[in-house]
Amino acid sequence: MARGKLRIYLGAAPGVGKTFAALSEAHRRRERGTDVVAGLVETRDRPRTAELLDGLEVMPRLPRPGGGPGELDLDALLRRAPRVAVVDDLAHTNAPGTRNAKRWQDVDELLNAGTDVITTLNIQHVESLNDVVQQITGVRQHETIPDEIVRRADQIELCDMSPHALRRRMSHGNIYPAEKIDAALSSYFREGNLTALRELALLWVADRVDEGLALYRGEHKIRQTWEARERVVVALTGGPEGETLIRRAARVAARSRGGRPQPSHLMAVHVVASDAPAHPLPDVIAEQRRLLAELGGTYHQVIGDDIPTALLEFARGVNATQIVLGSSRRRVWQYMFGPGVGATVARESGDIDVHIVTHEEVGRGRNLLPPLAGTLGRARQAWGWTIGMLGPALLAGALQLPVTQSVGLTTHMLLFLVATIAAAMAGGLWPALLCAVWSTLLLDLLFTPPLYGLAIDRPDNGLALAVFVLVGVLVAFVVDVAKRRSLQANRSKAEASTLSLLASSVIDGQEPLPALLRRIRETFGQRSVALLRQEDSGEWTRLECVGEAPCESPDQADALVSVSDSLALALRGHVLPAADRRILGAFATHIGIALERQRLAHDAAEAKRQAARNKIRTALLAAVSHDLRTPLTSIKASVSSLRAVDIELAEEDRAELLENIEESTDRLNSLVDNLLDMSRLQTDTVQPKIRAVGLEEVVPATLIGIPAHTVHVDVPDNLPRVRADAGLLERAVANVVQNAARHNPPGRPPIRLSASALGDTVELRVADHGPGVADEHKDRIFEAFQRLGDAPRGTGIGLGLAVARGFTEAMDGTLTAEDTPGGGLTMVFTLHSTAAEPARSGSAAAPAGLSADPGSAADSSGAPGGSSTPRREV
Repeated sequence: MARGKLRIYLGAAPGVGKTFAALSEAHRRRERGTDVVAGLVETRDRPRTAELLDGLEVMPRLPRPGGGPGELDLDALLRRAPRVAVVDDLAHTNAPGTRNAKRWQDVDELLNAGTDVITTLNIQHVESLNDVVQQITGVRQHETIPDEIVRRADQIELCDMSPHALRRRMSHGNIYPAEKIDAALSSYFREGNLTALRELALLWVADRVDEGLALYRGEHKIRQTWEARERVVVALTGGPEGETLIRRAARVAARSRGGRPQPSHLMAVHVVASDAPAHPLPDVIAEQRRLLAELGGTYHQVIGDDIPTALLEFARGVNATQIVLGSSRRRVWQYMFGPGVGATVARESGDIDVHIVTHEEVGRGRNLLPPLAGTLGRARQAWGWTIGMLGPALLAGALQLPVTQSVGLTTHMLLFLVATIAAAMAGGLWPALLCAVWSTLLLDLLFTPPLYGLAIDRPDNGLALAVFVLVGVLVAFVVDVAKRRSLQANRSKAEASTLSLLASSVIDGQEPLPALLRRIRETFGQRSVALLRQEDSGEWTRLECVGEAPCESPDQADALVSVSDSLALALRGHVLPAADRRILGAFATHIGIALERQRLAHDAAEAKRQAARNKIRTALLAAVSHDLRTPLTSIKASVSSLRAVDIELAEEDRAELLENIEESTDRLNSLVDNLLDMSRLQTDTVQPKIRAVGLEEVVPATLIGIPAHTVHVDVPDNLPRVRADAGLLERAVANVVQNAARHNPPGRPPIRLSASALGDTVELRVADHGPGVADEHKDRIFEAFQRLGDAPRGTGIGLGLAVARGFTEAMDGTLTAEDTPGGGLTMVFTLHSTAAEPARSGSAAAPAGLSADPGSAADSSGAPGGSSTPRREV
């Protein structure tokens, strides 16, 4: 069965109309006669969206444990097997106990079953943008989806709306309930946040469109440049002028898009070729790469025998519209050897604009015979044959002049030997052999008596000519061998430089495998590179690819190298020589290492998660066996006594039994709350709603149930507000205060709860005067299911401090333990302050007579992706 097609409606923020657009598309397909089912749609109480469900078959939901909106019934939808299914909210995390942890996994199963899926997604849920979204909004999204899942979508449609229009929709109550509107508009839905998120969405979709354009150009073999987007390529030689060229290219790229260049707009390329200048110093190229990264560009290195051709091939491969080159460093007389790279590129660039930039190194010269990499090029061989043919003839003509008549035969031979060595250095062995034979004939004809004939009248002259031929041949051979050894050494140097660049890109990159394939394509100048895997059936599938028209099977490859028994690297573009295949084998080894490292990292992470689950499971069983059974036993015994008909209980005895039931129930409720909180922390489902919170909103509720005389509160009136989730902060502080109350013995000073501002943070300290904790145990007390020896059995399962620290860290704060002066333990909450107004006067409260509505600390932030935080019942 053919895999279904995935259509994603992508938006910058909630409320832009993704679900509305998805349902509208479902109705269009239904009207065309397509079998369409609404698998799961979140209307969020929006009337106009709910109206679009009329006329569509809606699948019943699976009940969600604990209540709330149900989950997608995947099995029922697979049995129904519609042609098209609407499944809203692709990044949603399913409830525990469902078949898949994430909704995108449910969608993947539907696609594998041949069902087309229409879904929705907000840009903040894309995994690679998580950190960027957190920097913009201050909210870390815990529901994310891998980039690859989104990139594999067959269609992505952007639902766009201006920030002003979206805020107006919010104000009219078309997105969130009325009680959340003000908080949302002042936090997540600020105009600056929405503008930045909108730009992220537009750029992400633009990159996807660019990938589609590259695929189309490859499939249709289009080589000319399409100026759909300005891309600037700057050519580097490794010389000191590189920084000037990079800055100039960055300005060109910035002007072309009206701002800072993106990595896809500015690319620097260094061509390592057989006739290139000497390799640059590592610190020079490293400094240029650093500057390039600061300016928002990327560095690339390719190997090519002809610099202009390699440069233009690279530029056309990335669909560049402009090339920036530096003016030649050659001196005037050196132009007799050719027009230079700049003139050649400008002549052959076609529709790519070429900028020639002047710099301080212009005309200062460069080496004409640099270290080479690879075999002798055609130009070098042509020079060798030219010297071998014309050199002896020109030298013979010069020796016929009157001023050289007194020079003897020995000097003539030495001069002709120099010409032979020059031919060997320029063109190798065969031009040098030609020069040696040609020089011998000229020596015999013009300088050995009898002149102008091949006959030799003296044996010593014949011996001298024979020795000259032998020496010429030997010198030519030695020079040729030395030159080729130098070529091999420099070839190895270029390969080592390429592999070093490869290793650094793999280490620094977030996606090692795509980075490796891109380096291979750029290094060897190929059209595409694909990693193929052979299935058990013998068929080949493509795991990863880059470039245009990648191979589907090894038969389509111009170059193929094995990575493992079932993996192969297929290159399409041109056949590689044997020397390049050696370095390609090294790339294949790196790919094998990268894949193995990914597998080991995945196995290690899974093993760590499994170990954590086993630890939690073991501790939970121990808690159920004792700590939870103890209050249940107490409740059972008290209830049995109250119900006994054969026992007459005094009124004070009945009151004591009822008090025991109440205390045991409270303790049981506290244990269950802590277990639920810890399970949320372990599964990363705690999503704080950060806003400006005054401590006067939190402290009163944390002290309810604590005797007034046991706590002393010292919270100044003028403290700044803190960035926190009021519900989470209240729960964390309450757990710490209750823990301090259990350990503060009678007769000792009361617990002290104080707060102070330190720079851009606020510290809230809870100090008791109990037995304290040794330094080596101060970190252990924050671990789940940990109790120190002084904690009596039945007083808890060791989760209170673990939950408190987990909630505090979820709000980007810290909770640490330190000694109380005079004995005891002090818990220190450190929270980030805000630039908002100070806490209201009169917020400091004495313990006696504290009264606060627990719901006053309820948060109503409009940040998407969060859920209401369970509160401590008072």
